[in-house]
Amino acid sequence: MFNIEEELKKLPEKPGVYLMHDKNDTVIYVGKAIVLKNRVRSYFRKNNKTPRIEKMVSLIDHFEYIVVGSEDEALILECNLIKKYRPKFNVLLKDDKTYPYIKIDMKSGYPGVFMTRRIQNDGAKYFGPYPNVSAAKEMVSFIKEKFQIRQCKNFKNQDRACLNYHIKKCLAPCMGYVSKEEYMKQINQISMLLDGKIDNIIKELETDMNIFSENLEFEKAAELRDRILAIERVSEKQKVSNISENNIDVIGLYKNEVTVCIEMFFIRNSKMIGREHYFFDELKDMSEEEIVSGFIKQYYLDKKDFPNKIMIRYNLEEKEVLEHWLSNNANRKVEIKSPQKGEKLRFVEMAELNSKITLENKVKDKTEILTELRDVLELDGLPLKIESFDISNISGNFIVAGMCVAQNGVIKRNLSRRFKIKTVYGQDDPKCMQEVVTRRLKHSIENPKGGFGTLPDLILADGGITQIRAIKNALDEVGVVIPVFGMVKDDKHSTRALINENREEFEISENLFNFITNLQDEVHKTAIEYHRKVRDKEMTKSKLDYIEGIGEKKRTELLKKFGSVKKIKEAEIEELVKVKGINETLAKKIKEEL
Repeated sequence: MFNIEEELKKLPEKPGVYLMHDKNDTVIYVGKAIVLKNRVRSYFRKNNKTPRIEKMVSLIDHFEYIVVGSEDEALILECNLIKKYRPKFNVLLKDDKTYPYIKIDMKSGYPGVFMTRRIQNDGAKYFGPYPNVSAAKEMVSFIKEKFQIRQCKNFKNQDRACLNYHIKKCLAPCMGYVSKEEYMKQINQISMLLDGKIDNIIKELETDMNIFSENLEFEKAAELRDRILAIERVSEKQKVSNISENNIDVIGLYKNEVTVCIEMFFIRNSKMIGREHYFFDELKDMSEEEIVSGFIKQYYLDKKDFPNKIMIRYNLEEKEVLEHWLSNNANRKVEIKSPQKGEKLRFVEMAELNSKITLENKVKDKTEILTELRDVLELDGLPLKIESFDISNISGNFIVAGMCVAQNGVIKRNLSRRFKIKTVYGQDDPKCMQEVVTRRLKHSIENPKGGFGTLPDLILADGGITQIRAIKNALDEVGVVIPVFGMVKDDKHSTRALINENREEFEISENLFNFITNLQDEVHKTAIEYHRKVRDKEMTKSKLDYIEGIGEKKRTELLKKFGSVKKIKEAEIEELVKVKGINETLAKKIKEEL
């Protein structure tokens, strides 16, 4: 038995990482500390803790820790463990996007230019990342349009030139129509373009254009003139006004009562190459500094391309150790700056403004959906909390139910719940629905601060009139009044409409239709996945599972020792008691049962 008070006394005064576990042995939080003893003990003191930390501490069943040599090592281990366990109380970056790069395969005799999402140690040149995929595609198309480089992926000598040569989009190196030196001159110019060295490339092109003009090769001179104009246009399109920094990431943060939005601007070679935003729920009582620190650890953990500077509003407590970690990963100096004035501060403010607008637009979209739902169904107020239920079984076997929740117009998967049917035998979906909803409602009535939270403002059943009536019966049984509607499907199993207990159907807009379809798909998925899990587990049970006193750990130890149920059955009692957790009484019981 893990005694928290006793274990707290054993904590060392050394740097390390600690992992908080709940009663199911799930890691719910990972943190690092310069002094483990001080940091871990602080969670269990009676001081003013935020609601989030109080909730976390209430769920802690036991903890473990790993001692390391320095705070730097602790940071690296913390990041890796967060990535491995994805604890619910850490700042988690759910959007694991792989951004595209533009690649020049320099090892080829005549290099090509392509878009890729993988960076390899293959001697190629990589430019990016491009958070906006369209921007990367547009740049590759521009290069292939304005430079006469090969466009085939697998270069080899040919018997005849392809169409690209005849329409002047390739110099046909496969036919030997261009020298390697002349071809590489174009590749160098493309590298300068992607590196942002626009002045250099234009100067070089103007020199060549003048030479062609003096030699009366006006057609070639005109081609270079058009290329210069195109490069100037694409360069001007990317420029960021008044920014002198050439390689920075800018982080802006805005939060409301429910959600945090982080907006990132990516500046490379004094050009905005893209922007991205991320949303985080249930972090409202974390400080901005904590959120940004957690975000930086998550975002840059597996990155290949690092900026020279990261610009933020806040002075982070972990600034020095984060800089050291980032610099080690980048193999060069990476700084975290908090500008106080001038153009850099204005750029941080611009990122913050965009994060505010992005979040407000998201909230506005969700509010509009809830408002429409209220008006269409003639509800008394906005349905801020919507719950949906679905039953899943095969011919009355392995009967389970799924529940999913939409809070403030957003489906919250962490609030989904799964139920095994306890009182209904055989296939009777309405009775199953009544049982599940009754159990769910009683949870909130008996413990409003428990895992189910408050009662919903609206209940949507995955089905028609019989399911609606079953839920109504459950509501009458516990004595509460909540609006109930059904989500009915057509012959193709697609959501058709909302329906009430009088079989009246309600017309809805496309946006509301999509929202309801997503809700219906989510609750159906929750129920089906749980049904499969229960069915598969039941079908793979052995005789050991039916012996009282044999849990999963003891069963695993027995099978590890003997290999099969048959060999356990043949073993002597003296052999069985040698297995961890098996005493003589239990050994005799195993022999009797088997």
